[in-house]
Amino acid sequence: MEQAELQAAVQAAVTAASDGRARARLDGGRTGIVLDATGLSVPDRDRMENAVRAAATAAGAAEVRVAVTAERVRRRLVAVASGKGGVGKSTLAANLAVAMARAGGRVGLVDADIYGPSQPRLMAAEGERPQARDKQLIPVPTPAGIPMLSMGQLVAPGRALAWRGPMAAGALGQLVEADWGVADTLVLDLPPGTGDVQLTMVQKYKPAGAVIVSTPQDLALIDAARAIDLFATAGVPVIGLVENMAGYACPRCGEVSDPFGRGGAEAEAARLGIDFLGRVPLTIAIREASDAGRPPAAEADDRVFAPIAARVADWVTRH
Repeated sequence: MEQAELQAAVQAAVTAASDGRARARLDGGRTGIVLDATGLSVPDRDRMENAVRAAATAAGAAEVRVAVTAERVRRRLVAVASGKGGVGKSTLAANLAVAMARAGGRVGLVDADIYGPSQPRLMAAEGERPQARDKQLIPVPTPAGIPMLSMGQLVAPGRALAWRGPMAAGALGQLVEADWGVADTLVLDLPPGTGDVQLTMVQKYKPAGAVIVSTPQDLALIDAARAIDLFATAGVPVIGLVENMAGYACPRCGEVSDPFGRGGAEAEAARLGIDFLGRVPLTIAIREASDAGRPPAAEADDRVFAPIAARVADWVTRH
């Protein structure tokens, strides 16, 4: 086969194998292929690279070398934070990521709650250890379709992490800077409180905005105000406030009670001049589904998290 004919045959083969992403060039006895992998996940990129290599070989190419290139994806971080622990921040972060993805977003989830990582349980990914490629971690897929990374996947279960701020921030940086593939929005589940780890992460990675989670009672709202002040100090806009555990409906009689009060977060949002994003009720169903690794936002009849996610996604799009 003449060189020109071989060139045409190889190019046709790699074009078909790569949906037009690859270009081949023959140089003597060698064949160089440039594959544009922009927007592909790591598994898809690997599959396409192997397919292109096989197609070129089958077309008669020798000494095939494939160079993979990709444009850097501009990613926006949405921080989910609280002034104190125990207000349901991690549950909100997991369901926010799932609901945004169900609405068409390309979303990843970073469990930055280094001292109490709970996303592996919430996303049914316990025991799944991430792999690394070219010194970058590869996020772990989850049953809900959300790629995720957590310190809980990198240490032994139940092990306490007695790390100081700089060491913890450095480890968390590896999660944020992982190979997130097509994901252009990362939901960042921050540790509770307003300490050194939180401030370092916010200053270094500058989230597009922050969602603050609080329960309705006054003590929690005092801490939520501190979290809001942290983001104001770092120059990160607050997307809005979510009121969690906003009411309990008795499963027997249906009567609704408010053990933590009601409306406090909405009133605090109005006082501070920030948006109120919605309420999440205190229900056994949400608790049981979360413990089982089945985010309620993944259900077709979800009416709790979807409206909150829509408001967050709309804010991110406009900013």
